[in-house]
Formats: sequence, structure tokens, C-alpha cells
Amino acid sequence: MAQEIERKFLVKGDFKAEAFKETRITQGYLSSVPERTVRVRVKGDKGFITIKGIGNASGASRFEWEKEIPVEEVRSLLELAEPGVIDKTRFLVKAGEHTFEVDEFYGDNEGLTVAEVELSDENEAFDKPAWLGEEVTGDAKYFNSMLMKNPYKNWK
Repeated sequence: MAQEIERKFLVKGDFKAEAFKETRITQGYLSSVPERTVRVRVKGDKGFITIKGIGNASGASRFEWEKEIPVEEVRSLLELAEPGVIDKTRFLVKAGEHTFEVDEFYGDNEGLTVAEVELSDENEAFDKPAWLGEEVTGDAKYFNSMLMKNPYKNWK
């Protein structure tokens, strides 16, 4: 069982030239309640099921468990998922000692791009690239489980 510590930011500039990898991701939620989200995902050519617990006060730390499962099983489970599918491309971008996961969303979340950096401690220092914008760690509307319920297109 693992504790995930990450901080999330909006992206305000061009990052793609710095990316060293990109992967298409499609995911849905079997449960999106904050106390326990259960997500199924196709990431590239692999399938995963992930369970996440509720975040701490800052929103930067929470329990996470993930297991690889066959893609066919993910597709079957997506049939049971709550309405709304998240479709995005994840870009990996190195900045100093850390790698940012930058997600560019499609469909109902088109126009939204966010970056996350995983840390070993909430107060760990990290390099902030020029394209990194406002921090939104802990802001529930940016959680993928919330983007399927209230997508970015509805925010305007």
C-alpha cells in the first residue's frame, strides 16, 4: 500500500518541445466518491485498475493502490463505469531531478492542460519550469473524477 504525494498546476506555456514521452490515456470511474475513487484506465497498450483514498488537508497526499489488468478487462469494466470518460494525452517532461506528468485533455475537457509532479515529501523542493502556471493542488474541480462530472467546457 502506497502513499501518493503530488502537486498539481495549470499549464500556461509550451511544454511539448521538452517532452520525452507521450501516451494516450482513456479512463472511467467505477466509484468517484472522494473517500474511495476506483478508476479503470487504458494507458497506451496496458490496462490498470486504481483505488485512491481521500486526500489530506492540503490535498497533496493520499493512499493509492494500482494493479495492471488486461486491456480487455478494462474495456468490459468501462461498460459499468459512471457516465463520462476522460480522454487525454500524458506527456512526460523532465525538470531538474523531477519528471512532470502533463495531461492535455480532449472531448468535454478540451482546452485544459494540467501538470503534476510526484514528491517524496509535501515540502520537497523542485524546479518550476517557465510553462508551469497556477497551483491547483487540492482543488477538487481539477480531479479527473470530477472532470467527468463537471467537465471543463461547463466552467465558462
